[in-house]
Amino acid sequence: MQRWLFLCVCVYHTHAGVSQSPRHKVTKRGQNAVLRCDPISGHKGLYWYRQTPGQGPAFLMSFLNERAADKSGMPSERFSAERPQGSFSTLEIHSLELGDSATYLCASILHSPAEPLAFCTLTFLSQLRVF
Repeated sequence: MQRWLFLCVCVYHTHAGVSQSPRHKVTKRGQNAVLRCDPISGHKGLYWYRQTPGQGPAFLMSFLNERAADKSGMPSERFSAERPQGSFSTLEIHSLELGDSATYLCASILHSPAEPLAFCTLTFLSQLRVF
């Protein structure tokens, strides 16, 4: 019987690789927030996550190049993201609510998730506080 091993190596960065802005954002309810992620050059895949206090990261959406590949985790119509020309990505949240306060994370991946070997980089993106 043959056995196959599929490996995804994730390297966690806080300084290099994937870059992000802003690091921290404090804003009022009802305002809009735009978060930006700049993946490592050449990485095809890009993922957005949101982590609320006491919880693990929750998937929001993913891109393969400039195409939105999976939007299944987007919590509402107030959330939108784009990745023009397969480069940087922005996550925009409209009409902020208190429940939107979280740490937003971005990961980039060299290959498609369907490929057996993938290298990804995850960074803690932006801490958003709504009051």
